[in-house]
Amino acid sequence: MASKSPDPRLTRRTLLAASGGVAIAGATLGPGVALAEEAKKLPKVPRRVLGKTGQSIPILLFGGAMRLDQRFDPKLAKALQLGVDYFDAADCYGGGTCETAVGAFQARAKTRDKIWITTKSDLHDPEGFEQTLNTSLRKLQTDYVDMYFLHALKKKEELTKALEETVARLKKEKKIRFFGFSCHDGNVPELLHAAAETPWVDAVMFRYNFRQYGNKALNEAIDAAHAAKVGLIAMKTQGSETSFEDAWKKFEKTGKWSKHQAVLKAVWADPRITAAVSHMDTFEKLEQNVAAAIDATKLTQAEQDALQKYAEATRPYACDGCDHLCGPAVDAPVQIGATLRYLMYHDVYGDPAGARELFAQLPAEARALADVDFSRANAACPNRLDVAAHMRRAARVLASEEPQA
Repeated sequence: MASKSPDPRLTRRTLLAASGGVAIAGATLGPGVALAEEAKKLPKVPRRVLGKTGQSIPILLFGGAMRLDQRFDPKLAKALQLGVDYFDAADCYGGGTCETAVGAFQARAKTRDKIWITTKSDLHDPEGFEQTLNTSLRKLQTDYVDMYFLHALKKKEELTKALEETVARLKKEKKIRFFGFSCHDGNVPELLHAAAETPWVDAVMFRYNFRQYGNKALNEAIDAAHAAKVGLIAMKTQGSETSFEDAWKKFEKTGKWSKHQAVLKAVWADPRITAAVSHMDTFEKLEQNVAAAIDATKLTQAEQDALQKYAEATRPYACDGCDHLCGPAVDAPVQIGATLRYLMYHDVYGDPAGARELFAQLPAEARALADVDFSRANAACPNRLDVAAHMRRAARVLASEEPQA
């Protein structure tokens, strides 16, 4: 018997209907206060087992790349009430403030035993990896993390024997429970195969969205990692495009789901993927994503077809991060993938300040875009992206102190 599907656009009503009319506003978790009885009745996000870890985690994870309240962030409290008890942090997120915010939350709410904390190291050598971990533990106000990632791994050669020994020791010391890495460049398939062949890699968080479902090399790599019981977490699931503000509106006419909800449901429909991490910087986004997660109905064929048409229509506007193809075509030390990712944060995430901050952290030569000839990069892009136009726009809006259109 098909379950009744609440209206995902009325997110507050969705959650009320699914929870039997319990008001979320009346169930807010405060510092040092256990979950109220009302909160226990709220619907919870479904869970799956994360590969060889054997651990059950929610299919929706709270991404901490945005700035959070350093004293006590109520979005984390609400996420926890709704079963989103996996917080994805990193030493660099939120301008270096993310871990402090998560630490303040879990310490004041006394919830360390109720949440999963993943954090990451931008330093990949064993010594830097361990030093970053120790700093992160202090900021998180905890003596262990559930998962520790090499952040933005680019080369499989960095999965060294020395790092393996360091990971094993840190596990024995109970500073980390599990280890893995994140990646989102064009060599994701290569890195997933490496994870499948590396027994001490427990999980990988990687770029995966509706634009890539037909990618044969990526699917073969996902199959290999899944067969090796590597836990797979999707990120960048929105597959967002830059400078194409109205494209998603055409998609939303095809069904009941918003584009942002639909692409998450498309990821969750893949049984190889345990969870998707999501940037939820407002209560509205959190509610919408939870509403999509708790509704077990799948996308209709019409919605799936519309999503693929949307992907094709916007392909020239979305960077897949494969700058190993376009980067070498440019006679300058620019970082096309990173720059266009920050432009997407500016345009789609609505975070111009964060996007400009990240851009400012690139080396000076990577930000010197004014006189660079990107014509050969245009020709090298398999998605027909106008790299030159986007990079010129990035130079204008990301180097500015004020948001620009």
